[in-house]
Amino acid sequence: MTDKPLYTLGLIEAARGIRDRRFTSEAYTEALLARIASLDGEIQAWAWLRPAEAVRAARLSDCHLRSGGAPGCLQGLPIGVKDIYATAGIPTEMGSAAFAGHIPDESAKAIERLMARGAFVMGKTVTTECAFLSPGKTRNPWNPLHTPGGSSSGSAAAVAAGFVPAALGTQTNGSVIRPAAFCGVVGFKPTQGLIPIEGALTFSHTLDQAGVFTRSVEDAAWLVSALAGEAAGFSSEIVSRCAPPRLAAVRTPVWDQAEEHARQNFCESIQTLRKGGAHVEEVELPEIFGLAHQATRTIMAAEAAFNLEELRLKQSPLLSSTLKDFLAEGRDLRAVVYLQALKTRLNLRDELERFLAKYDAIVTPPAMGEAPATLEQTGNPGFCSIWSLCGVPAMTIPVGFGPRGLPLGLQIVGPRGKDDQALSAARWCEGIFPPLRKIIGSE
Repeated sequence: MTDKPLYTLGLIEAARGIRDRRFTSEAYTEALLARIASLDGEIQAWAWLRPAEAVRAARLSDCHLRSGGAPGCLQGLPIGVKDIYATAGIPTEMGSAAFAGHIPDESAKAIERLMARGAFVMGKTVTTECAFLSPGKTRNPWNPLHTPGGSSSGSAAAVAAGFVPAALGTQTNGSVIRPAAFCGVVGFKPTQGLIPIEGALTFSHTLDQAGVFTRSVEDAAWLVSALAGEAAGFSSEIVSRCAPPRLAAVRTPVWDQAEEHARQNFCESIQTLRKGGAHVEEVELPEIFGLAHQATRTIMAAEAAFNLEELRLKQSPLLSSTLKDFLAEGRDLRAVVYLQALKTRLNLRDELERFLAKYDAIVTPPAMGEAPATLEQTGNPGFCSIWSLCGVPAMTIPVGFGPRGLPLGLQIVGPRGKDDQALSAARWCEGIFPPLRKIIGSE
């Protein structure tokens, strides 16, 4: 057994404990379910959860090990899954009444890979409507009067509350990084395409990307390695740096929208990194990045209008006015405007690659500040837009707390296709900041 409560274990700790027979997957799952039973009435992270089915899956995993079966790298681990990933035999309702009762026959590729490596789906986590803006029922675990962020709200909250060691999310604009920052956990959106997105709801086929939530950088690397597949050439082994990283501290074109406490925290984070030995250069992005936010909105609107047109025609009364207005915006866009936005995306991607050539990573705020004190909206994704548009690896780590006692994060962004480099820089940064309590109610 372990001296720590089982629900506090990180992904790798839990995997090793199960593999080494220090505790069973069943015992671990039951500890998580007890945690859920005690707290989820207020947090409401789950769109679908059947405790008996989770325990049954854990027992099957234990049986596999007892019979001499080789353990997968995620053997016996219950994982939360955002409710836009198709999951065979389990309701997948996209946070929308329009999909009520929808049960897929096949699972998304990412779910298939989880199960092939020994994990199982603990439950489906709450998402905003069709992974857009209209909030679901989830509350921020640090303060239930505040948003957990979106659209991967339930996944971020479930990891922060100790309900699961890890969860899957997606990001089209800021839907992994922002809720991770608001809930005080690690959120990692790898290079676009590293984790397969096939089988998840398509909102914007150009921008949709998969991501993960964990409580450490090392756990995020482990999970993404399992999901990426051998062909991706991605390794979970993060080499410890002999020398501190070279970092570009970037405020981005939306810096003026950040709250004062977020600006102060970012400046203090830069000083902490420098004191730890990192070479941090405060630099501005090239002027062309001022086009990024409008290009992101144009691509999202046009492609959402295309991808959700059948849904709009058949289920319009069940869709929110927020979503319908955005789809109307997309239908009204001229083709030349959409095509110019796609061209801008490619230009920015090339420009960012040149910009990052002399740095290991960028550091920048992940959000405008603490989670807003509202349940009517999920916060502004502006500090995530550039990196989503360019499809580069981005991660947020918790680095402190704001004036209301809610978490604040630091976003680390790396070059496209160099996720190992970004993770290595993020792990170094994680080690410089004082350890923070990452599970609600634990010491």
